[in-house]
Amino acid sequence: MTSVAVSKDYVDDTVTFDSFNLDPRLLQAINKLGYDNPTLIQTQTIKLSLEQKKDIIAKASTGSGKTAAYCIPVIHSILVDSLTRNQTQAVILVPTKELSKQVFEFLNQLTVYCGNLIKTLNLNDTISEQLQMSLVNDSPEIIVSTPAKLISVLEKNKSLNLTNLKYLVIDEVDLMISYGYNDDLDKLTNYLNLKQTTQVFMMSATLNEDINDLKEKFCNKPAILKLQDLDNQNKKLIQYYIKTNEFDKFLLIYVILKLALIKGKILLFVNDLDRGYKLKLFLQNFGIKSCLLNAELPVNSRMHIVEEFNKNVYNLLIATDESNEYDEEDELDKSKPSNASDYGVSRGVDFKNVACVLNFDMPTSSKSYIHRVGRTARAGKSGMALSFVVEEKEWGKHKASSLPSAKRDERVLARVEKSQSKLGFELKPYQFDFKQLENFRYRMEDSFRSITRAAVREARLKEIKMELIASEKLKRHFEENPQDLSTLRHDKDLSKVRTDQHLKRVPAYLLPEGIRPDSKKVGFVPFNNMHKKRKQGGKKGGKKKVDVLKKFRK
Repeated sequence: MTSVAVSKDYVDDTVTFDSFNLDPRLLQAINKLGYDNPTLIQTQTIKLSLEQKKDIIAKASTGSGKTAAYCIPVIHSILVDSLTRNQTQAVILVPTKELSKQVFEFLNQLTVYCGNLIKTLNLNDTISEQLQMSLVNDSPEIIVSTPAKLISVLEKNKSLNLTNLKYLVIDEVDLMISYGYNDDLDKLTNYLNLKQTTQVFMMSATLNEDINDLKEKFCNKPAILKLQDLDNQNKKLIQYYIKTNEFDKFLLIYVILKLALIKGKILLFVNDLDRGYKLKLFLQNFGIKSCLLNAELPVNSRMHIVEEFNKNVYNLLIATDESNEYDEEDELDKSKPSNASDYGVSRGVDFKNVACVLNFDMPTSSKSYIHRVGRTARAGKSGMALSFVVEEKEWGKHKASSLPSAKRDERVLARVEKSQSKLGFELKPYQFDFKQLENFRYRMEDSFRSITRAAVREARLKEIKMELIASEKLKRHFEENPQDLSTLRHDKDLSKVRTDQHLKRVPAYLLPEGIRPDSKKVGFVPFNNMHKKRKQGGKKGGKKKVDVLKKFRK
């Protein structure tokens, strides 16, 4: 529960965890986490699971406690069933490596007082294949994995038997579908005996027709829970858009961030990794600090970046959203994603206290938009979403800043407005005077020209180089081959781009008149009037002038 932000609005004050008659060891762990009352979705899921042994399909908003809703009954059931120890009893499937790590850590918090009775394993952990196989052969009671990784392990390790599996959890079901995991889930049915022995949990923030196929494959007369979306009732998410051209997006982001027009922590989305590096280096020229969530790095490194953001070391995080998800209505998007990845940040990662989600690049579908903006206005807090929308008539006019997906920005915006209006939300145009930005254009263009393809490539190489140096797996290799380490460390500084110190300061004459400092206000005044002292140098009590040439001695 510490890993997932839970809104007080969802807490069920009429029930306590004690009333569920949970195993004392599990109850002690819950108390240690500081929770007395479950949330609404937890109350309903735990009762249906433990009392009626039903399959459950649950729709509930982010912040409603879905992770604990399935973890608690699974752990309790394993603890009270002493006849099925030392065999894998539960598999929890999640769409991303980041979420896999989060769920695994949360399970460890809930089983802290269980000793060795419940072993958990994260198949997506960055360990050697030999060690992973050894841990699988040890028959952990709970396995957490992405679908693709689980199928890979099942095909390589015949000792992992899931025919007697008691619990199957599919978390973030809608994202599973959009990431193209359907084939992996189809293969999984060959390893399970679902209709007879397995209780299924399917959890999601949204439910749609795509889930019906999974329901038919995995569930047997499931109970469907739909928790009312309190975030929609509270209307705590304010949404804006700005229609612009591709090049002026860089001018807008420079002015917004440099003049601190948005207060608080910002999660900024781009549509590909090179673009993320280009934007990071562009902002770096102006002294604007940011961190970039790079899909090429190991999951531990990515989670470290998220932790730095959550600890307020950085207030701006640039994230790539490369799920290649498109709206079915788009005539260009008839095919399913061909290279679905385990990586994705629009869902599944716990970003804390995000004040604004800024879509520097418009997402490619209304679903992706919902996933992105769901990172703010969480747990009862307010938030803002701001999207840059490229007008179709302006697309392709500036090749250096152009992005293929931007051609559909206006069509995606229309679908987003339609879907959000059904939820009671309205997207409003962001009001400002574009003429006041022209003062900053020269500086923006100066910085943009310095971010070449070579600079972006070198920045990416440097980050990979730093990962190699810090890698525990390569530690012994570097000890035995110090020359390799020396070569890495003394390679040229790959992060340098042409930077000018004057870009980091914004002179008063560039600022809009309304926020310029008052020139009439007195600045620093010294304690002593030095000008008056110099005038009094020849008078009594004053210091006389000294001719240094007359005082000079050989």
